[in-house]
Amino acid sequence: MLTGKQKRFLRALGTELDPIVQIGKGGVNANVITQIDEALEARELIKVRVLTNSEDGPKEIAPQIAEQVQSQLVQIVGRNFLLYRKSTKKDIIELPK
Repeated sequence: MLTGKQKRFLRALGTELDPIVQIGKGGVNANVITQIDEALEARELIKVRVLTNSEDGPKEIAPQIAEQVQSQLVQIVGRNFLLYRKSTKKDIIELPK
C-alpha cells in the first residue's frame, strides 16, 4: 500500500507522462491487460486514457484493471488514470519513505 507522500510523489511524476494505453469501444480485454502488464514491468508508472467511446468511465475501469494487474491506482483525473507497480527486474522509481 502506498503512503500519502508516495502517492503525491507519483502524481507529480505522472503529470509529465503521456497515456501509453488507450481503452476505447472494445473495453477492457485480454490484450489491453497484457499491454498494461508489460508497460508496468518496463516503466513502473503508466498513464492510461479511457476514450469517450468506451462504454464504461475511468472510475469503473481503473480499479478493475489495477486489481487484474496487481498494481496500485494512484489517481484518476478526467479520462486518465495512473497505475504504479514495482518492477520485478529493476528499480526504476525510488519512492520516498
